[in-house]
Amino acid sequence: MRDIKEFLKDAVVYVLIAVAVILIIKYVFSLEQVVGPSMEPNYRSGDLLFLNKISYKFKEPRLFDVVVIANDDTKYMIKRIIGLPGDTIEYKDNKLYINGEVTKEYFDTSGITKDFSLAQFDYDIIPDGYYFVLGDNRENSKDSRVYGLISREDIIGKVQFRIWPIVR
Repeated sequence: MRDIKEFLKDAVVYVLIAVAVILIIKYVFSLEQVVGPSMEPNYRSGDLLFLNKISYKFKEPRLFDVVVIANDDTKYMIKRIIGLPGDTIEYKDNKLYINGEVTKEYFDTSGITKDFSLAQFDYDIIPDGYYFVLGDNRENSKDSRVYGLISREDIIGKVQFRIWPIVR
């Protein structure tokens, strides 16, 4: 009888641990793999990324955060936030202008970014609850220039770091 009680006690503990792990993976963090060249040279196809799903429950996304976004065509997209709610965005002569001021991008971008502005997408400013995102490989990325502004609800989480490969 004692063996059965200990077995049941252990089984309950293992089930609770398994449920906790599943909940953490579903709601707190996950691993995502880069598919395609749109984030090169910073993230390459096959890279394994650690995704923080809970950070945006407590704070808003920030300029230049790399995020994972729900997308109907591909299930998920990995892109960089270039414009926040209330911003105006323009690329001219391969320079990023946010709210009329040249803004330095502190990460590698591939290729030349063709000139564009929010006006091309029928916006003067980015409305509340929306973001403008681009891939780092500007010549080979489907992003807000194709899909339009990204809703806050479609942002799944923030890429914290690359897990694999460890060094590049």
